[in-house]
Amino acid sequence: MYAIIETGGKQVKVATGDVIYVEKLDVAEGEDFVFDKVLLVGGKKAKVGTPYVKGATVSAKVVKHGLNRKIKVFTYKNKSNVRRMLGHRQPYTCLEVVEIKG
Repeated sequence: MYAIIETGGKQVKVATGDVIYVEKLDVAEGEDFVFDKVLLVGGKKAKVGTPYVKGATVSAKVVKHGLNRKIKVFTYKNKSNVRRMLGHRQPYTCLEVVEIKG
């Protein structure tokens, strides 16, 4: 059984036992988190929501929080010797999918 969930403005296909990385969630490590925005639940018969499947949930356990690799941004202005190097590390949450109901 698999499901497609919406989190952090993105859609993620998950199955039981999968480890996924999503945008940072305000949940402590080791706690459970329940996704209720389930777009599709698949198996022998797929249930497609309009836009969400009623009564379907995906339970996941928070494994860890972290920061992605650094993205470097270089800006400059032509002919004026103005240069600037910026970096950004996006926070993420690592989840292990425990159960899919639907």
